[in-house]
Amino acid sequence: MNSVKKLFQATDMTVGVPWKQIVIFTVPMLIGNIAQQLYSTVDSIVVGKYVGDNALAAVGSAAPILNLLLVLFIGISMGASIMVSQYFGAKEREELSYTVGNCILLTAAAVAIIMVLAVVIVKPLLHLLRTPESIIQWCASYLLIMFVGCVGSAYYNILSGVLRGLGDAFAALVYLLVATVLNILLDLLFVAKFNMGVSGVALATILAQAVSAVLCFLRLAKMTDLFDLKPQYIKFHKKFAGNIVRLGLPSGLTQAIFSMAAIIVQSLTNSFGEMFIAANVIVMRVDGFAMLPNFSFGSAMTTYAGQNVGAGSYDRVVKGAKQGTLIAVLTTTTITGLILLFGRQLMGIFTNTSELVDLSMRMMTIIAVGYVAMAVTQSLSGVMRGAGDTMTPMWISVFTTVIVRVPIAYGVAYFTRSSEFPAGRQECIFISLLCSWLVGALVTVICYLRGKWKEKALA
Repeated sequence: MNSVKKLFQATDMTVGVPWKQIVIFTVPMLIGNIAQQLYSTVDSIVVGKYVGDNALAAVGSAAPILNLLLVLFIGISMGASIMVSQYFGAKEREELSYTVGNCILLTAAAVAIIMVLAVVIVKPLLHLLRTPESIIQWCASYLLIMFVGCVGSAYYNILSGVLRGLGDAFAALVYLLVATVLNILLDLLFVAKFNMGVSGVALATILAQAVSAVLCFLRLAKMTDLFDLKPQYIKFHKKFAGNIVRLGLPSGLTQAIFSMAAIIVQSLTNSFGEMFIAANVIVMRVDGFAMLPNFSFGSAMTTYAGQNVGAGSYDRVVKGAKQGTLIAVLTTTTITGLILLFGRQLMGIFTNTSELVDLSMRMMTIIAVGYVAMAVTQSLSGVMRGAGDTMTPMWISVFTTVIVRVPIAYGVAYFTRSSEFPAGRQECIFISLLCSWLVGALVTVICYLRGKWKEKALA
């Protein structure tokens, strides 16, 4: 009983062997990220198997727009996680209480903005992206339901970020697993039984995410030994709201830049037709799982660095950064090898079309080595963010996305045009992605070694 109770307690990462603390914290987060990835993966499998390849393409075409409008939540979540981890490390109870309260208020404001924006811009954006007429109505229906019901997704992301900042990745994992199972059951009910198509998939997702958000809130309300979730703390406070925005804005902007680049590249992707759009969806779903160790170690390094910077233990941060990055690289290398070995079987889950599986596998082999580079980027960027330096990772992302990825994608497409490939070679999408990942890893290592991140801790 005590061992189970211990799993639900906040983790103090300022003590113990660095790599062990990082791994112990990362494992439940990795499982949780796998569960969260299942949301979009199950959506794709269900629509691909029960509705068809065009429905699969519709869900994939909607993803860049969905990610673009959710950047507000990503920014708040990152700012919250950094502040919570540093205040937790410094053992400052009142500051921690105000931080959590302001996160709740900022999330409510972001939800209201997203709901209004979505109704206005979804259809025009889909037309701007040259979305094929055969799938545009499906895309619009999926997006509108996801945005109108985004309150559950928003609060899960923000409140789970708070839990991670406190070192409690296990509770967020359990609640997410519950929601994931519910999402799968609702997907099958709404699509396979009630024939609701793409709209049914979206409805299942928002209902499941709402459940996970409620569970996270109830968990935080019980953590009275660490902070107070009382009305006097759930009110706007300039210092804390400002710091959340200041620290989270670069991460939000980074995701916005990624999403804008994805939208620009999606326009190029759409020019290759429904078959390639569907292949791109399949690759990105498998890619989502390949990236999970990287994102999980990156988040763990943010919490680890934040707590130790809050405690003033910079030597411990550096030691943990080396050990955590090495473990991340080894883990990602193993998973990438398995994906290359069993890739066809994985991609066959999404479609019964053999040509689509072949095309998807060919694209996956192009970007495979890039996952190892991303392990380095995510781990060291996590350290810098945890220390309070969120600007450097943002500028690196701007550079690799705007200066590297987009020009290479369109450049390769332009110079490979022919009578056989009037829009250029389809490989341009994934060649550009690989180049951006490799350059990003190199620049991140250089910036980390310069050590400017050590000067950014909260005052």
